Amino acid sequence: MNLQEVMPRLGFGTYGRWKEEGVEAILAALEIGYRHLDTAQTYDTESQVGTALRRSGLARGEVFLTTKISTENYGEGKVVPSLEASLSNLGIDQVDLTLLHWPSPNGAQPLATYLEPLLDAQDRGLTRYIGVSNFTIALLDEARSVAGEGRIANNQVELNPFIQNKKLANYCAEHGILVTCYQPIAHGRLGEDPVLVDMANRYSTTPEQLALAFELAKGYAAIPTSGKVERIRSNFAAQQLNLTPEDISLIETRDRNLRAIAPDWGPDWD
Repeated sequence: MNLQEVMPRLGFGTYGRWKEEGVEAILAALEIGYRHLDTAQTYDTESQVGTALRRSGLARGEVFLTTKISTENYGEGKVVPSLEASLSNLGIDQVDLTLLHWPSPNGAQPLATYLEPLLDAQDRGLTRYIGVSNFTIALLDEARSVAGEGRIANNQVELNPFIQNKKLANYCAEHGILVTCYQPIAHGRLGEDPVLVDMANRYSTTPEQLALAFELAKGYAAIPTSGKVERIRSNFAAQQLNLTPEDISLIETRDRNLRAIAPDWGPDWD
């Protein structure tokens, strides 16, 4: 099966979910019903994810796990050992999806030098699926050339009503690459938009739930996070909100190309 058939579209992001409080938030998400957890080497939350999974009592196969390789581990001979360390931190034998967290900063390393080891890790069974994060169309073209058609299953990018990345998202759809939205609720800024607030009021919902429902309706995955149980539950409930085509079209007009995550060493965005 391909990734689009097996990955739960609403996941729980774990950035900032540190220490015991982080474990409790992740465990709450699992108890509420999330079955997709997203972590990364740079988040320093892999051990918390593993602890929460064990405490939950859920079988390994019931929860989809994503992690990401840090750019610090792109050097020769580092990619696979770093993934093995991630598996140890998580307490599992195989992760479901492994992403390259960013393209090499300032393009310092050729893509093939850190993508090919990830392909090897997949061939060895350390990860079921592989993908990328923060990759532009040009970088996706290159990644598909290196990996071969069908191997790049996911591109995780900043995407919410204020930055809809339409050109990139359309490219991914055309090539069978599932888009995962990070910052899917724009870090609480959606309440600044009167159109979204008015629509939320009409549905007796929140702008954040509208954003998540919009992203899911577009066929994307989304990984909101929170340390508050009521917000974790509210985000999960967005799956019950059915937007009309007119609603979706109206939300599409809210695009401001307002990117929050843009390091100076990052790629030349589309």
